[in-house]
Order: sequence, then C-alpha cells, then structure tokens
Amino acid sequence: MKRSVVLATLVAMALAGFLWPVDAWGRAGGGRSSGSRGSRSYSAPARPSPSPSRPAVPPSSGQPSPQRPAWMGGLMGGIGGFILGGLIGRLLFGGIGGGFGGGFGLMEILIIAGLAYAAFSYARRRQEKMPAGPQGYATSQGADPTPWRPESPSPATDTLPGPAAPSDLDRGVGHIRQMDGAFDPVRFADTASDFFFKVQAAWMARDMGAVRDRLTPEMRATLQEECDQLKAARRVNRLENIAVRTVEVTEAWQEEGQDFVTVRFLANLLDYTTDETGAQVLEGSRTEPVKFEEYWTFVRPVGPNPWRVGAIQQ
Repeated sequence: MKRSVVLATLVAMALAGFLWPVDAWGRAGGGRSSGSRGSRSYSAPARPSPSPSRPAVPPSSGQPSPQRPAWMGGLMGGIGGFILGGLIGRLLFGGIGGGFGGGFGLMEILIIAGLAYAAFSYARRRQEKMPAGPQGYATSQGADPTPWRPESPSPATDTLPGPAAPSDLDRGVGHIRQMDGAFDPVRFADTASDFFFKVQAAWMARDMGAVRDRLTPEMRATLQEECDQLKAARRVNRLENIAVRTVEVTEAWQEEGQDFVTVRFLANLLDYTTDETGAQVLEGSRTEPVKFEEYWTFVRPVGPNPWRVGAIQQ
C-alpha cells in the first residue's frame, strides 16, 4: 500500500513540471490576453468564416419519365381475366375429372390462343406508334398531338438562392461608415499591420513610450508593466524574421459612442528571450520559428478619429 502511494506521488511530481504554467514573455502582451473590448471583453473574438458554397443541384433534362399507357394495363388485365375465368369455368362445370381432354376440345383451345395472340399483337402495335420524343401524355383518346415543353420557372418556384443576409461584420462596417464614409476594412488591414510592427518594436526596446499615441491608456499601462518586469529580470524578448501571413478584419461594431474593429493576425517569427547581452538564450530558439494567431482590437471615438489598440487576445 505504501509503495503504491509513493509511486503515485513520484508520478504526480514528474507531471507537475509539464503541467505547471510557464512564465513566457513571448511578444507584446506576454502571450496572454489583455485590454478591453467593450461589452465583448469576455467573449472570444469572431473567427473568419469560410465563404458559403452553393449546394450542387443535380442536372435535370426537363422531360417527363416514360410511363406505360394506362389503357394497355387495363386491356391486358381484362384479357387475362377473361381467359382465366373461362378456364376456371370449364374446369368447374365441365367436370374436373375430365381434365382438358374431357372439358376442352382442340378447337376451343386454338380459339382462345388465337384471341390472346391477337390482343397481344394489337397492344404491341399501339405501343410502337407512341412517339419516342417527349410528347404529351397518353389519354383514353390516344396520344396528345401537342409536344410537351418544360414550363418556364416562375419567380416563386425559382431554385436559385436569394441574396445572403448581411453578416454581423457587414452590419458593423455599415454602422461605422455612417459617421466615417471613407472607412474600408481592406485598407484598415494595412493600418493594423503598421500598428503591429511598431508595437512589437517598442516591446523589444522595453519602452512603450514610442507608441503612446497608438495604445489606449489601459493597454499602455499593461504592456509597460510587463516591459518593466523584463528589465528587472535583465531579459530581452527578441522578435525576428516576422512573416505575417494573414491580416483580416473579423469584427466591427459600435457601442457607447465608440467604434471597435478586431483584426486577426496569423504570422511566423523567431521569438526567443536572452539575457541583456544577447549571448545566452533563456527561452525559445534563434533558429526554430513559431507560428502564432492573435486578435487585436482597435478602438476610437465614433467618426474619423485616430485608432488605438485597446486589446490583444493571443
């Protein structure tokens, strides 16, 4: 019993080294989420959604499926019933013991067979006279001489999908444009990229004063506090070979007289921490790039006013 308890304790201590949170300095924000997104601060940022694809519609020839004429089934059924009734009647009233030899003569059998053959030949000729193309349906008076044509689809039965409803992003962009008609999400992605590189440069310098006008007071205080912790530990977080793959606006909204826009960054870079001399790597790697995804939320007073970084979610 004591041996199993000791073994379990040793295993737990070994796993603790892997499960214990590591204090990583990586990038501006220290690899953590910080700042304010207004009423959306406690909700995950919206991820980009793929473009909806149109469902595949199987091709249709527009022709009615070939159907067997109704008169043919009735005629053949009547003839078959007539013959079967005659045979049963002869068997019952002509004497069961006599069989075919006592109840039927050769002439009667030939007559019945001839009638059946004539009916079948007649039905076959009528079927061959039916037009092979997509003509009108057969009726009790014969084939409809008017060729069948597919009807033009009416607006009510048209299968083409209608215009998609505006997304939350589209509605948010529309609201922002009411007070700033020049706002463009595509151009804003370039503005966000400029913010991104300048903030990261200030982070490596451990001084956010150079981007004071690009950060909200709350965000600047948070980042500067972390920079001060780096200085106290005599560490420098170095970011090199930044290759941004994707910059796209994922959210836009207004609340309490402010515009909010969230931008998704997807990038690769070398992210490592050294001592102040740069000689010794304490965390990360000089050669192995890491991939990261971050959501930066920008905020400003409603209208064509300067933007500031209000939150970073990593």
